Amino acid sequence: MFDKGEYLVEVLPYIKKFFGKTIVIKYGGSAMIDESLKTNFSKDVSLLKYVGINPIVVHGGGPEIGATLKKLNMESRFHQGLRITDENTMEVVVMVLAGKINKEIVLNINKSGAKAVGISGVDASIVKAKKKLIEDVDLGLVGDVEAINPSILNHLSESGYIPVVAPIGVDDEGRRYNINADSVASAISISLKAEKLIFLTDIDGLLDKNGSLISSVNINNVDKLINDGTISGGMIPKILSSKEAIQSGVGKVHIINGKKLHSLLEEIFTQLGIGTEIYAQ
Repeated sequence: MFDKGEYLVEVLPYIKKFFGKTIVIKYGGSAMIDESLKTNFSKDVSLLKYVGINPIVVHGGGPEIGATLKKLNMESRFHQGLRITDENTMEVVVMVLAGKINKEIVLNINKSGAKAVGISGVDASIVKAKKKLIEDVDLGLVGDVEAINPSILNHLSESGYIPVVAPIGVDDEGRRYNINADSVASAISISLKAEKLIFLTDIDGLLDKNGSLISSVNINNVDKLINDGTISGGMIPKILSSKEAIQSGVGKVHIINGKKLHSLLEEIFTQLGIGTEIYAQ
């Protein structure tokens, strides 16, 4: 029989440990699409704020951008998984990310009882961007993070709000750039020296070659796991971003399955956790 009292006793030390600390959450995958999962996520993030933790949410939105472009009879073009973004496509990116998706997340969190504020990297120049350069192909208005100005994020958190950030950056000339949300979440976590960076995905975490969950990974072993093929495909940039974050002062990085109810709380507030924990020592 499940003992609720024992569970609450287990949670208490973690609430104490993380009180006043910042946790950056990259929100993506099915947790952004399924209605019950969206509600579940909003309640979990609200609970974090209520117990004295400072969550910052960074969200993606690639599928929604693609669907909107299709409705507008605009072509989606990709190179190595990156959306080629011309001026017209950028207008749609801003509309979907900073408008529709961002405000829906804010609304859901507010309905759950907390106070969220939706912003993009353009606001207060939070995300200073530079054009992403690769050989042979011009990606247009696709950017990399050059620097983070975290002052408004700190101000919002200290004032009792949950910042919800759309991954759009701006350069010194005022050009806006479409930036990978994982990269923005990692850069923000570094700038704030966050206690944790958590990636919500559609898989349980990092899996070995037999499909079993690897519950923890030391950053010193990351290169070996890439070389032997354990870490491959789209997981490589996520793990490398995690390694960089930890080397730059972030406490730990977690990759969890956002399709599981309350996975966010289970990873933060229980000893065993639920996904893959990446750490330095």
